[in-house]
Amino acid sequence: MNPTLTAVALSLVSAGAYAAAAVAQARLAGRTDPSAGALRLLGRGAWWSAVGLNAGGALLHVAALKYGPLTLVQPLGALTLVAAVPLGARSAGRRVSRTEWRGTLLTLVGLAALLLAAGGAAPHDTLSLPEALGVGGVTMALVAVLGRPGARPGLRHAAASGITSGVASALTQTLTVAATDHSGPLLSWRLVTVAALVSLFALGGLMLAQTAYRGGLGAPLAVVTLANPVAAAAIGLVLLGERLQGGVLGLIPAVVGAAAAVEGVLLLSRAQARSTADAGPDSPPVVTGPPSRVVITGQSLTTPRAPGPRTLRPEPVGSRSGPG
Repeated sequence: MNPTLTAVALSLVSAGAYAAAAVAQARLAGRTDPSAGALRLLGRGAWWSAVGLNAGGALLHVAALKYGPLTLVQPLGALTLVAAVPLGARSAGRRVSRTEWRGTLLTLVGLAALLLAAGGAAPHDTLSLPEALGVGGVTMALVAVLGRPGARPGLRHAAASGITSGVASALTQTLTVAATDHSGPLLSWRLVTVAALVSLFALGGLMLAQTAYRGGLGAPLAVVTLANPVAAAAIGLVLLGERLQGGVLGLIPAVVGAAAAVEGVLLLSRAQARSTADAGPDSPPVVTGPPSRVVITGQSLTTPRAPGPRTLRPEPVGSRSGPG
């Protein structure tokens, strides 16, 4: 089978697993007190289900990176948002809206255009130890900046999650290619360091996404979906020698596809945010005027009599009342 087609097929299944994990995390975030610590998640079965789905998606993603370059595999991660649309609607007991279908179509068209420009041979270059350490240091600095106190923490945590996940993918590709081409020992300092960074950034991305989903699934997942391939593709183009196909002319479908994908993701995020707001619990009816209490009137308790009907009469609080 063609390596590019293999990478695409594995990426599609990986995106489905990641989408199911995102929906599970969003539902868990909606049922968890924001002040609850991370350790409380360890006792929730829904959390471990999300972890398992993320792990399955990650394994498939690693396999895809063996057959395709970062500039090909990472854009396919946007299909996570496309798959999350029907999954999220189904879990919420509603239908997919017309805006969501428009966003899905635009995202698919944009991804198809990006694939025309990004398709390439299987990767062979890997990051050196200094390059891996440099990437790790820059990533930690970005996460520290995005995690600072301020407005819109959900979107900033989502951006940090997307960046760390994209960097973890780039480092995973180095780990996979170096471990399978038998070019050096498996326990070298470079591979051990890269493996440690992959574990750190993968776990960090998972926890940052869980925090971001407290404000809903749509917009945070859209930011994660966009930041992930941008971070990974930047590493592939700058450090791994990957190139877009077609030279200068190849930039035309890439730009058009990127614009369409961004517009599709924005439509999906707005529609999902609106659906999340509409799916909130119904507000209790508002009662105007002074608060009332219910006074139960009946026969005196001092004289035993046969029970008779009792009358419920509302009376404003603060007024004087006696037995009827």
